[in-house]
Amino acid sequence: MDVKIDQSWRAVLQEEFDKPYFKDLVHFVKSEYAKFTCYPKGSEIFNAFNHCSFQDTKVVIIGQDPYHGPGQANGLCFSVKNGIQHPPSLKNIFLELQNDLNFTYPRNGNLEKWADQGVLLLNATLTVRAHEAGSHQNKGWEIFTDNVISALNTKKENMVFLLWGGYAKKKKKLIDITKNFVLETGHPSPLSANRGYWFGNKHFSKTNSLLRQAGLSAIDWSLK
Repeated sequence: MDVKIDQSWRAVLQEEFDKPYFKDLVHFVKSEYAKFTCYPKGSEIFNAFNHCSFQDTKVVIIGQDPYHGPGQANGLCFSVKNGIQHPPSLKNIFLELQNDLNFTYPRNGNLEKWADQGVLLLNATLTVRAHEAGSHQNKGWEIFTDNVISALNTKKENMVFLLWGGYAKKKKKLIDITKNFVLETGHPSPLSANRGYWFGNKHFSKTNSLLRQAGLSAIDWSLK
């Protein structure tokens, strides 16, 4: 695994790349990709960072694991490649977007447009074996991505962290809420959403209100 990551992030995270746990992680990922089909493809593992520089990051959405079906994962949490059927969680994200901002339901599920505006779409684990959810958890990725969150929290302010579901909410301990914003709700998965824990959260409009309040430009959440 070559760490093909935007230079702005490399400057912030170089210490992580030099640590023993990360070298072990690289060895593990290389071995997995050599033996099995894994997602996303190698050149897209760090896509979240390459579409959203450290300086530009102003919103963070935290996912858990890449999609593990063929052609889905593109390195951005909850996002799929153009032309791929929308997974259930992404459908519910778009339904909430539609209800919150009165947008047309998007045709494509590729969220690169959000990332290019400063939304870091960060999975806690950046790789996965095909058809085996969670197969690359507890191998070092979580240490790395927790340190990404900590670096953003330490070096920036007026950021909006969107914590969707129990797993993401555990990351709140890494965030200083006296200088950054946290919005919490249920996970957009059908299991959570259908029990009333997702719809109506209005996180998209609330995020833009917080950004404007801080003197920052709002996110254009539309995906035309």
